[in-house]
Amino acid sequence: MLFANQGKKVEIKYLPNISPIQDNGEDVIEGLSGSPKVLPPKYFYDRTGSLLFEKICELPEYYPTRTETTILTNFASEIASLTGICELVELGSGSSTKTRLLLSAYENMGKPWRYIPIDVSGEMLNRSSLQLAKEYSLLSILGLVGTYEQALWHLPPKELSSRMVVFLGSSLGNFTGLECDRLFTEIAEVLEEGDYFLLGVDLQKPVSILENAYNDSQGVTAEFNLNMLSHLNQRFDGNFRADLWTHKAIYNQELNQIEMYLHCDKKHQVSLKSLDLTVDFSDDDFILTEISRKFDLTEMEDFLQSHHLNTIQFWTDEKQWFGLILAQVRKGMGNSL
Repeated sequence: MLFANQGKKVEIKYLPNISPIQDNGEDVIEGLSGSPKVLPPKYFYDRTGSLLFEKICELPEYYPTRTETTILTNFASEIASLTGICELVELGSGSSTKTRLLLSAYENMGKPWRYIPIDVSGEMLNRSSLQLAKEYSLLSILGLVGTYEQALWHLPPKELSSRMVVFLGSSLGNFTGLECDRLFTEIAEVLEEGDYFLLGVDLQKPVSILENAYNDSQGVTAEFNLNMLSHLNQRFDGNFRADLWTHKAIYNQELNQIEMYLHCDKKHQVSLKSLDLTVDFSDDDFILTEISRKFDLTEMEDFLQSHHLNTIQFWTDEKQWFGLILAQVRKGMGNSL
């Protein structure tokens, strides 16, 4: 789809096998049939869930969003200065709210350039891309609707001499170690020598701070977690009862990750008719709905380097709760910059 906006091109491209109604629930069947039971975090995000997540980001206990925003406010211009004018490819762009701090820094360089936001929501990409085209006169936008993996392998040729993949919000924390390794491999393979990768990571910190961030006093995170059941009911003609479940979030110190669960409070049976699935739950059952890994900066730099992504600079906040790492692809020079 092509849109004209103030003379600038905005294109939204749906990648192969991606449509607004693509999900068939196979991941739900697999997750609820296994042991332990798990559900993919994508089922958090119906309309209600998306609104609740916006509320979570504003909670006093939930530090990641405002902390990363502070770092970008302070250092976006420095990041742009280090890379020079380049093409930005953002994984999981959403509304591109924080990304505007980066976009403004590159726009101030005064040259035409391109932004390639990637998201699974075509509606979100349409809306945010058209708004960005109004705000940035030198910017052209190619939105790719699909998963990270699909979009990385469907990137068009560069229009500028260099490109930077951007992955903000510590979304990497939702990836297992194996998934993280695969993602970094894919990023390094699609980028060329001298291209960049900007990564936001939530850092390790006292357990009380971490657990409070996911067990807020207003109960918004609990409502967000429980809303997944309502979403499954609507999507797959189910009969989950939220009043039979309790939100729990704990920090696993051995694995350095928050684990968010739905705990069954009473033995009962659930049916998801459109999936032809019936599940019996006992009163000690739980469903893992999300992990959020917390990282060590030095270890992450080493991990990036093992994928030919060598750190140029990193930035943290005053409390060192959150980090931004700017890495550059160096494929033919060992570990040297």
